[in-house]
Amino acid sequence: MSLRQVIDAAELALAEAGVGSPRTDAELLAAYAADTDRGRLAFVDTGPDFHERFDELVAQRAKRIPLQHLTGTAAFGPVTVHVGPGVFIPRPETEAVLEWAVAQPLSARPVIVDLCTGSGALALALSKTWPDARVIAVDDSPDAVRYARRNTAGTPVELIQADVTAPGLLAELDGQVDLVIANPPYIPDGAALEPEVAEHDPPHALFGGPDGMAVIDRIVELAAGLLRDGGRCAIEHDDTTSARTVEAFTRTGRFADVTARQDLTGRPRFVTARRTL
Repeated sequence: MSLRQVIDAAELALAEAGVGSPRTDAELLAAYAADTDRGRLAFVDTGPDFHERFDELVAQRAKRIPLQHLTGTAAFGPVTVHVGPGVFIPRPETEAVLEWAVAQPLSARPVIVDLCTGSGALALALSKTWPDARVIAVDDSPDAVRYARRNTAGTPVELIQADVTAPGLLAELDGQVDLVIANPPYIPDGAALEPEVAEHDPPHALFGGPDGMAVIDRIVELAAGLLRDGGRCAIEHDDTTSARTVEAFTRTGRFADVTARQDLTGRPRFVTARRTL
């Protein structure tokens, strides 16, 4: 069989297993097995071990093991981060949050806080946008921090292991932060999830209480204290809690321009706001 035929067969197997993007995943796994880039598959002369390795990867993916766990990495905006069991896999949908953030008129040396950083993907991407920024990434999971430390090694990102709902967190920065950004646990308890999420993402990074707002409400309060006048905040949320997230910002009385925003698929994804005195 030609490489194209092998990938075609893998696509069919993954589709039958319920994988949402079978062609893309088949090609990415083939590229990983061949130790090349997806765009160069047409030029690859596969070695004798390729087919056995590829077949095993496809079999694992058909069991709904996340693609990123099989390859060990996840692409996010301008960066690629190491991921695996124990850390939340950054999603393409969150790139809408990143796009909003990099479009903000921050100074050349802003102070940026990334709450619930997970793998550190957002913090790392923002550090690349503002190389002279002070970027502080916070997460309370030892597993997540271990991945984030690996991903941010050699960069200016400062990593703190702490609970973002703890009173007094980063109090020394109150009124000094230009941008607070967060992708917190926000899924309502008991929600039905795809196997890749339900069986492989850490529950601590997924669920935000009965209505999904337990951590979001606390982050809004924290951001109100951290941000300087005119500082900006973005918080990702469940697609059922956009209005509640807007309300969380509004009821503090300390934010203006509170705006519900959608991701690239048109689903409610995050809310942004500007701190006012």
